[in-house]
Amino acid sequence: MFDLIVKGGTLPDGTQADIGIRGDRIAAVGQLQGAGAGRVIEAAGDLVSPPFVDPHFHLDATLSYGTPRVNASGTLLEGIALWGELKQVVTVDQMVARALDYCDWAVSMGLLAIRSHVDTCDDRLLGVQAMLEVREKVRPYLDLQLVAFPQDGFYRDPTARANTLRALDMGLDVVGGIPHFERTMADGAASVRALCELAANRGLPIDLHCDESDDPLSRHIETFAAEALRCGLQGRATGSHLTSMHSMDNYYVSKLLPLMAEAGVAAIANPLINITLQGRHDSFPKRRGLTRVREMQAQGITVGWGQDCVLDPWYSLGTADMLDVAFMGLHVAQMTHPAEMHRCFDMVTVENAKILGLADYGLHVGALASLVVLDAGNPVEALRLRPDRLAVVSKGKVVAERARNDARLALPGRPGSVRRRHLLP
Repeated sequence: MFDLIVKGGTLPDGTQADIGIRGDRIAAVGQLQGAGAGRVIEAAGDLVSPPFVDPHFHLDATLSYGTPRVNASGTLLEGIALWGELKQVVTVDQMVARALDYCDWAVSMGLLAIRSHVDTCDDRLLGVQAMLEVREKVRPYLDLQLVAFPQDGFYRDPTARANTLRALDMGLDVVGGIPHFERTMADGAASVRALCELAANRGLPIDLHCDESDDPLSRHIETFAAEALRCGLQGRATGSHLTSMHSMDNYYVSKLLPLMAEAGVAAIANPLINITLQGRHDSFPKRRGLTRVREMQAQGITVGWGQDCVLDPWYSLGTADMLDVAFMGLHVAQMTHPAEMHRCFDMVTVENAKILGLADYGLHVGALASLVVLDAGNPVEALRLRPDRLAVVSKGKVVAERARNDARLALPGRPGSVRRRHLLP
């Protein structure tokens, strides 16, 4: 007897199977005809996926767009300045309310794990207080990792170092940083060394905003990889953005990528935001602003897609749909071969789960019973349609549902309804 059976679904590898759930664990995967269950979800060929995972977000700023003003230039630097204004007037209660609203959106879209950077350049640490409260509130249904992130620079801001240590003492999960925002390249490199030592000494993962710049000489990722090796951080070090790599010469990159692979440094590209913020100083040709995703993957580097921002000082759009992120990513990275598109789907599910170090993730017996039923037949179709999430299960409980919503037609001689699903042979 199962508590829940998801029946007849298509798994990402194309096999069809029933999934039997007891408590918060997957108890069986296979053909479960005749098995009893407290509830049955009829997937009937629909894609059943492990939950979506966002490895890079800013939950303290989300849903604040237009407060206190709009980012008129659309640049990264104006966004940082605008956030500096906002955090002087925002309250803990406002940040908690906005973050919880966003987490509701996330759950409805099958996004059940988020790594969020939390600004520590505020002596009051209001954002840290707010996000710790949110983490506890959503813990029953959403895994939230919090990064101690000195937004204004670990050395550039005079209190950032002390406040980052305080934030980690309060219970944040990951060491963060932003070396390219320090005043000099030397200070940036020094911050990388200090932050890697901090992560190693505390036994924590490290995730740095790194080289979010069009400047090909912004090369802190090289220092990061070397320091990750020196400090024994292989497998728990992540470089986010890495956009300067799109402007680096190929010879230098041919040396850099093997170093990253040796150091076990993962990479997170944020395509919606990277292509919006980068290249703002270009006339034509304009650079795409996205790091070298395919080239890193060819070296065996783990690469994920991140959302980064939704309705905040840096980005005026967003829906908490990681398939939107992957859809944009595959276009900008030109990953249009079927195998590459499958990989893009993995980059918002299993690859991101690796980056976050999520235990018991997946659709196998013994895994945590968290999954999504999508109105699509396979991962590529899911990317094409960004379809409705028909059911979302978190830790054994159904937390979101949506009725199938076929469009009704009134056309002579044509069917009365249409569904845009169309599986290729």
